[in-house]
Amino acid sequence: MTQTRGKGADFVPLVLDVAVPVGSYYLFRDGFGMGTMAALAWSSVVPAVRTGWGVIRKRTVEGLALLILVVNLVGIVLSLVAGDPRLMLAKESAVGSVIGIGVLVSVLVGRPMMTAGMKPWLVKGDAGREAAWGRLRTGSVEFRRAERVFSLVWGVVLLGECVVRVVGAYTLPVDTMVWLGTVILVVAMAVAFVVSGALAAGPMEGMLTEEARREARERARQEDELNSSLA
Repeated sequence: MTQTRGKGADFVPLVLDVAVPVGSYYLFRDGFGMGTMAALAWSSVVPAVRTGWGVIRKRTVEGLALLILVVNLVGIVLSLVAGDPRLMLAKESAVGSVIGIGVLVSVLVGRPMMTAGMKPWLVKGDAGREAAWGRLRTGSVEFRRAERVFSLVWGVVLLGECVVRVVGAYTLPVDTMVWLGTVILVVAMAVAFVVSGALAAGPMEGMLTEEARREARERARQEDELNSSLA
């Protein structure tokens, strides 16, 4: 039960800051038939509240919530641009580039945004691994470096994907880019998963496992010593 609650708590920021705004955008646009601007505006409510709540009450900024809010605001502005099909294709890339830049900036300021999406998969809702995560983030330079590398890879790939799609929008036939844009996005995501896994998530998984095992062995040793002294 404790592990389930822990894993659920890890996913809360990701759900509130990303899943709810993105999901509500498509619900408002495709389900309720709203225009792009209206759908973006209504889907911005949760990240706006999260950002304001963090600043006013917690004295902190919810990074993912702020990023999604900025992306939505950029989308609202760009939704005013119409008429040129190539510009409309490039518009989606411009919005996506905000995410890539935001992730890269988060690495530079020492608060890598992609950690919120990675941590639940590495911790797996296990209390021992959760504790190991805390110890490693505090005491391991290598672990923190890998955490930054994970976000760095995603930021570079997302930004690069946007650049490629913008170039394609103005150099290739529009009909080609309509389907090729999706292919580019899928390929970029696959590359990001593989590279970030090899350079960061994989090593972090190993460090977490080793730290959790080391702590478990230490607790077992202490219990054995206590039992011996009582005997």
